[in-house]
Amino acid sequence: MHIVKEWYRKYFTDPQVIILALMLVVGTIVIIIFGNILLPVLASIVIAYMLEGLVGFLQRRGLPRIAAVMAVFLSFVAFLVVVFFWLLPNLSVQVAEAVKEFPSMLAKAQKQLLRLPERYPEFITEAQLLEVIKVLQAGLARFGEKMLSYSMASVRGLITFMVYLILMPLMVFFFLKDKEKILGWVKGYLPDNRTLSTQVWQEVDQQIGNYMRGKFWEILIIWGVSWITFYLLKLKFAMLMGLLVGLSVIVPYIGVTVTTIPVALMGFFQWGPGEGVIYLLIAYGVIQLLDGNLLAPLLLSEVVNIHPVGIITAVLFFGGIWGFWGVFFAIPLATLVLAVLKAWPRKEVEKEPEKGVAP
Repeated sequence: MHIVKEWYRKYFTDPQVIILALMLVVGTIVIIIFGNILLPVLASIVIAYMLEGLVGFLQRRGLPRIAAVMAVFLSFVAFLVVVFFWLLPNLSVQVAEAVKEFPSMLAKAQKQLLRLPERYPEFITEAQLLEVIKVLQAGLARFGEKMLSYSMASVRGLITFMVYLILMPLMVFFFLKDKEKILGWVKGYLPDNRTLSTQVWQEVDQQIGNYMRGKFWEILIIWGVSWITFYLLKLKFAMLMGLLVGLSVIVPYIGVTVTTIPVALMGFFQWGPGEGVIYLLIAYGVIQLLDGNLLAPLLLSEVVNIHPVGIITAVLFFGGIWGFWGVFFAIPLATLVLAVLKAWPRKEVEKEPEKGVAP
């Protein structure tokens, strides 16, 4: 009991700490309980937060706030038009073609695999290979069933998606336009004495803003470079595979490792074992090296340096709680935790004098 009392005196006797802890707890509870209901609002806040950097950039160049908001918002709408009327149709065509060709690619891959015992009998036998193929077929069958059930569920949610598609741009516009009014309204319900919370938010705001905007451009650049590279190598479904590589940068270390498998398999399905797959993997490795050593440091130079163990732990923890969105926001959330721990005041507990020793 004495240990608990000392721990409480050390960390929770400051009112600023109590306010910060309550704000974090309330925010977490609201997201966990009402996250699904408020998903369009939360997503709109995140998008507006990312676009606010461009608005601020235009304002610093002398453009009035409303003009900067209109310019950024119209650019955002144009981006959505390109995504929904050019990108998604092309991607859907490639996905449909990939699904259509998948049985033939699988048969070709199986034929190539069955040749391995002849070439390398000391490493693998035909019985072992057949067992591996059986396990892979069972796994692919389960994956197909999941994709079918997901597609049926997505059809039921199509109307909801269309409603969100209309509502979210409107909310993004008003979050940008009335930023000061909304923030003033929220601050009216917060305690006046919140210096520690403000300090944490200022640090997190700078780090998360830089991270999210930098990550967005990193995804676009890596996707474009991968798409062009795969197209020049005449890899099938170059746009789709490039998008997969671009999205892999969301999860550092893990994403690159996981994405290597479908890229290598696509090359194996198309060309079989040989020079084609080797050139593809070399090109893919060069892209990842340039991203890790040039592009990411350039775009994310101002982001807090988090140890790889911390990044993987954050991905596993937040991904386990919130799924895809937890993985997507794992680094910003880890940055928030790091900022809170850094700003959290630490009081030295006075030691009681030993008996027989004068104070």
